[in-house]
Amino acid sequence: MRDDLHLAAKGTRDERMSMREIAYAHIQKKIASRMLRAGDPVSELPIAKELGISRTPTREAIRQLIAEGLLEEVPGRGVLVVTLDRRDVVEIYELRRALEVQAVETVAQRLLGPEIEGLRQIAGEIPRLVQELRKSGRDQLDEEQMIRFEAADIGFHAYILQAAGNRRSLRIVGSSRSLIRIFARRRTGHDIESLNRIHADHCELMQAIEAHDAARAAAIAAAHVEASQRARLEEFDQREKESALPRDIGAFLDRIRADLA
Repeated sequence: MRDDLHLAAKGTRDERMSMREIAYAHIQKKIASRMLRAGDPVSELPIAKELGISRTPTREAIRQLIAEGLLEEVPGRGVLVVTLDRRDVVEIYELRRALEVQAVETVAQRLLGPEIEGLRQIAGEIPRLVQELRKSGRDQLDEEQMIRFEAADIGFHAYILQAAGNRRSLRIVGSSRSLIRIFARRRTGHDIESLNRIHADHCELMQAIEAHDAARAAAIAAAHVEASQRARLEEFDQREKESALPRDIGAFLDRIRADLA
């Protein structure tokens, strides 16, 4: 009888854990797809209703996301998607650089042929998108193609982290990418030139890994993260500049006139 009760309790815990993981992944996906933006509220009841689950696992998922820094509790406002400042962006990229460079150094020393082939298959998605873009006659990728591009780009780096064998690093870098996606504007569709440049970067990194040149692979990975950091910081500075400009030009001129009177 005691064993039956233990199994029933274990089943309940496992089911709740599964529901928590579903809610966790659902909220993360809404953030990654930019359905939830910086400062947006996240409430357990609407999420639970969307998924058709109880509020308890949803609450647990929200607590986990707060602990990981994707959500924050603000007195009087509840739980919100986190808002980043410039220092946050710098720190996130410093963390990414440390973990991704270490992963690249690790895999460059031990990655085998079949694993490298897996990496090459992921990288091959970008040339396919280039071919599609050429055939379409359009200048840039459309929305669906941009989703495929982002999946391939993130997948390329995630594969390296996974091959390095450090699951915690993989999770931390995944969370840091989600944080950057909260902050970053949705990029317009890439053109052929930018796609070819990104693919060339991936190929250069693969060549260093395949040659077991850990130092060169690390330098390439570091340069890649640093280039992304510069782009995000330029974007941040531009946003700050735009937010400092008056939105209501009429009211702005009225204040100037009042000062001159």
